[in-house]
Amino acid sequence: MRARDNVADANDLQKRVPGNAVVEAATVLLGMLADPTRLRLAACLAHGEQDVTALTAAVGAARPAVSQHLGKLRLAGLVTVRRDGRRQVYALAGPHVGRLVTEALHTAGHRVPGRPRSTSIPT
Repeated sequence: MRARDNVADANDLQKRVPGNAVVEAATVLLGMLADPTRLRLAACLAHGEQDVTALTAAVGAARPAVSQHLGKLRLAGLVTVRRDGRRQVYALAGPHVGRLVTEALHTAGHRVPGRPRSTSIPT
């Protein structure tokens, strides 16, 4: 087998590259998760829905800041909210968001000095 046999032509690559609208939406989504407090909130919500009081205690931020970050995540479509009596209960917008957060943290965990790096590529 020649090396050229493994090379995809430009047309094949163009079919696999997402369109501009998808790339823009993904950029906004990833930008929302680029904030440490918002990423911590999303990581907490990956384990199940929680109210603002529980999230405030979990991330160690002031309640107004947590509420503001949750509002941004909600506007970005990453978080949903429902009323439970007087409480507002937050959840991730779907399992795909939870997988994104989990994979990002898992990948980052292997880049922290002193932690083993994964040698396998997830499938």
